[in-house]
Amino acid sequence: MNWTAVWAIYASEMVRFFRTIAQSFISPVISTSLYFVVFGAAIGSRIDQVEGVSYGAFIVPGLIMLSVMTQALSNASFGIYFPKFIGTIYELLSAPISFLEIVLGYVGAAATKALFIGVVILVTASLFVDVPIAHPGAMVLFLVLTCLSFSLFGFIIGIWAGNFEQLQLIPLLVVTPLVFLGGSFYSISMLPPIWQKITLFNPVVYLISGFRWSFFGTADVPIGLSLLAIGGFTALCLGAIWWIFKTGWRIRS
Repeated sequence: MNWTAVWAIYASEMVRFFRTIAQSFISPVISTSLYFVVFGAAIGSRIDQVEGVSYGAFIVPGLIMLSVMTQALSNASFGIYFPKFIGTIYELLSAPISFLEIVLGYVGAAATKALFIGVVILVTASLFVDVPIAHPGAMVLFLVLTCLSFSLFGFIIGIWAGNFEQLQLIPLLVVTPLVFLGGSFYSISMLPPIWQKITLFNPVVYLISGFRWSFFGTADVPIGLSLLAIGGFTALCLGAIWWIFKTGWRIRS
């Protein structure tokens, strides 16, 4: 394993992040505050508790998941797409490094950025409401796995995208709606029975449910299914990336 190459890619991506550290820090703070003003004040005043948890605290895991997923996708997809766009990816492919080292550098940087955003949102949310963490170890595990898996997915999107419009297509039109419909701001037990069954086909439900369980000890689906879902999604993304580098799909052409 060429750790020097991995570090070089990782450090290069993190430098770009730290150049805009103020925006990266202020943006989630403002957006989280606005969510609490809108959802916490407007809706929270009408909904006292959800599954024994105050509504303000209940939406915190959903807020973190929403931001972490979108940030991991956008950072990873742009990180690999930009070298394709300017043509420097051929220098990377001709260097004496393996595809695993390339993926570790780009995906590791994107996951680190998303993790940073998640921590910032958690700290900001704690200023508004008391956020208990029933299972800290599980919370960290779910957060890290989500950052990693969606960074891998974003890496695939960056390779697939042929222009900047396609780069935003899946995050905006697919992932974000799935997160909103996956129980980010409500429990699926509040839905009519038929919609509860339909919602279970949304894979994001299992991620949010497992992450919320780590905070409050309650979940919409069994915790084992949540771990299986995120583990399967990570394995699927790894397999897709292996196939991409093996065949050169959208990389060497």
